[in-house]
Amino acid sequence: DDQVHDAVDYTGWHTGFPDTHYRLLTATERFNSLTNTPFFLGEFSEVDGSEHPICPRTLLRKAIDCLAQHGYQVKAGFEYEFFVFQETSRSVREKDYKDLVPLTEGNFGYSILRAATHSENFTGLLKFCKDFAIPLEGLHCESGPGVWEAALTAEPVLEAADRASLFKSFSKVYFQQQNQIATYMAKWHMSYPGQSGHFHFSLLDSNGQNVLSSEGSALNEQGNYLMGGLTHYLPELLALFAPTVNSYTRLVRGAWAPTAANWGIENRTCAVRWVAAKGNEHIEHRVPGADSNPYLVAAATLAACILGLEEHIEPPPPIVGNGYDEEPQVEQKFGTNLQETASRLQNSTSARRILGDTFIDHFVKTRYWEHSESQRTISEWQLRRYFESV
Repeated sequence: DDQVHDAVDYTGWHTGFPDTHYRLLTATERFNSLTNTPFFLGEFSEVDGSEHPICPRTLLRKAIDCLAQHGYQVKAGFEYEFFVFQETSRSVREKDYKDLVPLTEGNFGYSILRAATHSENFTGLLKFCKDFAIPLEGLHCESGPGVWEAALTAEPVLEAADRASLFKSFSKVYFQQQNQIATYMAKWHMSYPGQSGHFHFSLLDSNGQNVLSSEGSALNEQGNYLMGGLTHYLPELLALFAPTVNSYTRLVRGAWAPTAANWGIENRTCAVRWVAAKGNEHIEHRVPGADSNPYLVAAATLAACILGLEEHIEPPPPIVGNGYDEEPQVEQKFGTNLQETASRLQNSTSARRILGDTFIDHFVKTRYWEHSESQRTISEWQLRRYFESV
């Protein structure tokens, strides 16, 4: 819902809304078969051509450069869950987002029945993504009516974020061209699980070798510090991984989404999962929702890892069993709403050191604005609860 943020310092009514400069990145040229046009990515820049302090792609490049100073690079891949409906952009509004008809019915996760029945849709999306240079490693239905999950191939982290951003935008175009609609809300309905935007990554040395490889399932030194940085700084950075008011309906107990900064070996009840598969050792960051910005997810994750490496942060012991049953330390607990997590990010000196004061101040103020706008509504729950009884 395009509305002007009337609460930020970088630009606004007080500056007269001047143009912002940008540069096209010609090396990113692709052909988009959905729109029958060539397509380029771009980056914002300052008037003098210098780096723009609140450009998400620039922030990620800075984090990559910082990690490179330690002798490392990152290979990463995003995976997204999303709901698909037999609706149009017009019909969802006419229905006021109620009684929407999902593409498929029932709780069919990883179902050959659903994938085969709707093979034209599945193969159509796979073909488009391949032709648009954002190939998928896997595509399947998830548990719930009309839920799909897409795993993008692992790439150098900047390319991975580019592809994730393009996938989120143009998968929606793909479905709308079929008179269907997809949503990447963190949770569109309280009866169904939330939609994640998990971030998988591995740390490589200058020769491109995975330095997280180790014997057995134990973390080696680099993995130990990465895990320590992530679990330590996750609560401070949470607003970047859960950036909307809706994000916090997903981060609840028992809903396949974490509620505290913990980790485990092959444990999907934790915030961070160590995948110890021989030859494919990597870390799965399970906190981000499908509503998150992939550039900011990657930049903030790398920022936490950099801090872990620099400060030699040791992680807590891994969770064995149900992560929801473990009572976390106070500092490990996640905030429960956007205002709380934005405030924590605002006060994070570590986040400011890696991501910059200008970005943090701007982003936090947009999150405060988002929270305050949500308070200006009367929900159906309030009407049902209080209309007659109080």
